[in-house]
Amino acid sequence: MTNIIIGVLLLLTFVGFIAFVMKGGNIMIGFLMMAILWTVIGGIPYKDAITNVFSQPALNYGSTIMVIIFGSWFGRVLVDTGIASAISEQTVKVSYKRPIIATILICLVTAFIFTSSYGVGAVIAIEVILLPILRSLGLSKKVAITAFVMSIGAPMYVNIVIIKQLQLFFPKVVYGAKYLSYGFSAMAVQLVIVIIFILIHAKSIHKNDTKEVSAEEDKKATSNVPKIAYVLPIMPVFMNLAFQWEPIPALMLSIFLVLLITGKLKTYKSAMELINKTISQAISDISGLIIMLLFLTMFSAAAVKVTGRFSNILQSIVPHSPIVLAIAFGILAPLALFRGPLMVWGAGSATAAVLAATGFFNQYFAFAAILVPGVSIAISTCITQSWNLWVVEHEKLDVKQFLMTGVPFGWITSILNLLLAAVMFK
Repeated sequence: MTNIIIGVLLLLTFVGFIAFVMKGGNIMIGFLMMAILWTVIGGIPYKDAITNVFSQPALNYGSTIMVIIFGSWFGRVLVDTGIASAISEQTVKVSYKRPIIATILICLVTAFIFTSSYGVGAVIAIEVILLPILRSLGLSKKVAITAFVMSIGAPMYVNIVIIKQLQLFFPKVVYGAKYLSYGFSAMAVQLVIVIIFILIHAKSIHKNDTKEVSAEEDKKATSNVPKIAYVLPIMPVFMNLAFQWEPIPALMLSIFLVLLITGKLKTYKSAMELINKTISQAISDISGLIIMLLFLTMFSAAAVKVTGRFSNILQSIVPHSPIVLAIAFGILAPLALFRGPLMVWGAGSATAAVLAATGFFNQYFAFAAILVPGVSIAISTCITQSWNLWVVEHEKLDVKQFLMTGVPFGWITSILNLLLAAVMFK
């Protein structure tokens, strides 16, 4: 009877946390408060809580934080050395004769860049280049923005910064061939949906208000970036798949190659200025994220310790079949909107913690089940994603239009990728 009462109280705080986040509450403070509440309500002994809830989990997460920092630094280096913009500018060439192909190509290039790049700073740097091109091809604001942000969202299935954050809940999931075979497949599914979205609006893709860039101007625009540098955004993933390198050395090698190939190591002074600048900006981009993740480790640790208090309740409401869970999460995927209960970087962190603690599913499947709505709905179509908000405000698009245009396609993608996970991670 005591466990039932405690279980109900824990679930009530869970619902309260979801409501708090969806009403705009500070999620970082929410994580900390939930860790404290579940520790107290769940009756975790004082010494156990101090050591194994509020200390050791954060210390253990340090290695992941380092990967996130290096990943953010690599993304910033790609932007500040001009590689990201040079890749983007090359896509303009095809736009003069084949605007539909150009639109698709721009989206694919965007996805390629963000396999490794991350953060609102990188998005801004690419947006100011590519959105005007998409608009010049005749795309309406809502179509151009939706195609652009969904193309950024697709590679988050393989972006190491994103994956490392979720490994907190599912430590047995390794960033390697087993997961990446699914990650690239899920990325491809979302890009196919983006292409279908573009083709549905193909009738509007016909204008070309952009003046053709002369060969001399084009050469000048990209002369500082050798063509070989265009493959570098994928280098960390390649080193992992081909040689089983760990993330940090793969990222360090990639950063060095970017600086070397783009000629940023010619003088010691200029090299150090760029290195110091990119490091400072990269850490600034993710400083709030780091503290939020550390509080999240505390909440996750508390969740694992108290799940037994409401295991009977969970046994009755959580399906044990991966296919059934995939279908349920697919139908409910829009609950990832507005940091809701299926958004792992929002109220869904509680869902992830509980799902992981039950042990009902293969960790790879459970990982994918909680990742998919977060990527295809929240990151790709929700206004609460920081870079989506910036793009929508910068382009002065009505928020309702943004949501109505993108969410249906994110929803379809979620259903397909959840079913894909159930099949691939049996």
